[in-house]
Amino acid sequence: MFIGLALALGMTAQGQEKGLTDMSSSRQAKMKNMPLGSVRWTGGFWGDRFGVLSNTTIWDMWNTWNTPWETLDGKGAHGSNGFRNFEVAAGTVKGKHHGPPFHDGDMYKWLEACAAVYAVTRDPKVDALMDKFIEQVALAQRNDGYIHTPVVISERNAGIDSHAGDNTNIGIEIGNDHKKAFASRLNFETYNLGHLMTAGIVHKRATGKTTLFDCGKKAADFLYNFLTNDAAELSRNAICPSHYMGAAEMYRETGDEKYLTLAKGLIAIRDSVTNGEDHNQDRHPLRDQYEAMGHAVRANYLYAGVADLYAETGEAQLLKNLTAIWNDIIQHKIYITGGCGALYDGVSPDGTTYDQPSIQQIHQAYGRQFQLPQEAAHNEICAQIGMLLFSWRMFQATVEPQYVDNIENELYNGILSGISLDGKDYFYTEALRRTKEFPYVMRWPKHRQHYISCFCCPPNTVRTLCEAQEYAYSICKDTLWVNLYGQNTLKTKDLEVDMQSNYPWDGHVTLTVKKAKTLKSIRMHIPGWSTDMTLKLNGAPILAEDLRQPRKWKAGDIIELYLPMQARLVEANPLVEEAKNQVAVMRGPLVYCLEGEDIHGDYRINDIAIPTDIQFTEKKVTISGHEMIALEGDAVLVNQDFWDNNSLYRDLRAKKQQKVRIRLIPYYAWDNRGIQDMSVWLNRGL
Repeated sequence: MFIGLALALGMTAQGQEKGLTDMSSSRQAKMKNMPLGSVRWTGGFWGDRFGVLSNTTIWDMWNTWNTPWETLDGKGAHGSNGFRNFEVAAGTVKGKHHGPPFHDGDMYKWLEACAAVYAVTRDPKVDALMDKFIEQVALAQRNDGYIHTPVVISERNAGIDSHAGDNTNIGIEIGNDHKKAFASRLNFETYNLGHLMTAGIVHKRATGKTTLFDCGKKAADFLYNFLTNDAAELSRNAICPSHYMGAAEMYRETGDEKYLTLAKGLIAIRDSVTNGEDHNQDRHPLRDQYEAMGHAVRANYLYAGVADLYAETGEAQLLKNLTAIWNDIIQHKIYITGGCGALYDGVSPDGTTYDQPSIQQIHQAYGRQFQLPQEAAHNEICAQIGMLLFSWRMFQATVEPQYVDNIENELYNGILSGISLDGKDYFYTEALRRTKEFPYVMRWPKHRQHYISCFCCPPNTVRTLCEAQEYAYSICKDTLWVNLYGQNTLKTKDLEVDMQSNYPWDGHVTLTVKKAKTLKSIRMHIPGWSTDMTLKLNGAPILAEDLRQPRKWKAGDIIELYLPMQARLVEANPLVEEAKNQVAVMRGPLVYCLEGEDIHGDYRINDIAIPTDIQFTEKKVTISGHEMIALEGDAVLVNQDFWDNNSLYRDLRAKKQQKVRIRLIPYYAWDNRGIQDMSVWLNRGL
């Protein structure tokens, strides 16, 4: 819900300045971003996180990228050959390619994070670091716009000069290595090219330079020529399709209709795929799909790209598909933490939703409705990021507040939990539970690591969190929409506001107008978790309906919003079998969890039950130098007998319940104090 305030601030304002996504000229979009870098955290929760990201994380990740393979004894345990691959492809040094094929795109995501930081800090060291990487990208890129370091390195080592003339042969096969362009969709070439396009645009908007943008534009031109000459082949190579979003944003940046044609064509050719898979969402025509299915990262990237296309075309059928799919996720398939893609391995969709001749195995799958395991949950961080991108585009197109609720949930719970508090270690997947009794090892660790063999999530997490301020405000015609809360300033040519708030620890938000010309209204987002709120204007209580009346504003006018923040117990639909007779705890936008060391006495997570009348006390604590509010209360002990993992059933034993003191911490902060038990969902007491 948004509360409207009639203002007379001015809003023509931004000129050619563009935001993270620029929908100012999009046919259907009702919103546009604030100019990139015009919002900055000045303290508080997100100021603390941005400080870690900008001062530690981007540099620590650069050290990971800049660790040559030969220094790792061939193991790659604490680093990546990512930057060296570009140097070899550029001809700067000699060598071979090492690492997974999608590392190119992951480095582009890291570069985008650096650009977002530079837009705020103007740090010349960040600028110089970006220039160093971009120089190698430009040298490695073929003249036809194609760049994929495994292939380019193979060409260079085979003596093929793919950088001279117009090389449009995408089927080059090199000696015994068989390194050829688009040999397999699992080479992730379109994914890499899409992130190159997006990073180039963000870098241009942050710095004014076109060095990386020119590379991204050449990549888009390559895809356009590929689409024109061999659409069938290109259609088989759409995987984690970041290039849909990249093509749409390239159209917005250049105004060249060619790139809108590219965006339309890339999505249209999906329907021509033969023997498609629900894994890749291409077994059925896009416009026949009304449920979220298949590989969750591929799905959410697809839905975000289609939302971009809707914003440019206004095609009603696409909005119908997108709305139904988004509702299916929110109502049936998303975790309380915002996690998407519940199953390590699922089937799609059990042969029940669509007529199909065979059942297909799907990795990191959207399962059936209400199928949400806890300790065996997958929830790749990139899927949560894809969901944020999907919701953001839906909000810009529709101005519906439920999309902002999901954005807030993903930032605080689904994405922030992917990185350690010191900004150096990462999750790939996101479990809701970890216990020592769990009888088998999952494919991905439930403990953050500095380097993960599949390193796609860490730079994606970093770029998204470095850009969090870009989601705080939006413009709709002559109205400023306040989406996220935290201590920040917004400064543009005609508009300046200052926000003071200790959100999410405190629900008191103060918005002070510093400069206003022609803007007529402000709308404050009221989160869906809030059951009550009060508003004041210049110290006097005011009703929401009265705030919609036009008025003349002056510098110093103050809007105050109060969102009460009590801890609350949450239950799941009983169809969520693994959460039956359990409760979770939330306070404001934050999901809380219980870690083993926060149970008073030598008890296990499985021993703990939360009484429905529990009274929590708020307590300030510090973990890894980061202050937060914990919740303390008296739980009860149940099930104090250890189970033998070789026993499946036993007679129920009478137990005498007794109280035990526990402390809950925010979910994003778990796994920062060593490996120990953790659970979001806890037994429900009487």
